Amino acid sequence: MGQTMTANEEKYWKALTEVMDPEFPVSVVDMGLIYDIKEKDGVVDVKMTFTASSCGCMQFIESDVEERLLQEEGVKEVNIQIVWEPAWTVDRLSEKAREQLKYWGVSTK
Repeated sequence: MGQTMTANEEKYWKALTEVMDPEFPVSVVDMGLIYDIKEKDGVVDVKMTFTASSCGCMQFIESDVEERLLQEEGVKEVNIQIVWEPAWTVDRLSEKAREQLKYWGVSTK
């Protein structure tokens, strides 16, 4: 990333902690699915990925991300770019996500 986040971008990261992965009660942020968020003049650009290219929940998650960000004051438009590089791995899981998944019996190794 390298660049400092604006206050709005920090707010959007926080907002996306409310968007849950449909398969596990873990946010898309803690799952490591959100790679970057940039905002300019009410347009929010999100780079995100999925755990697998065959994920059956992709459209559902994209829609939830867009809907949640549009609830934020001043957001007029959300553009989501799906990226596959770098590929998602369990290394992207936050410590919170690791604990939650462990509770549900999912290995994070």
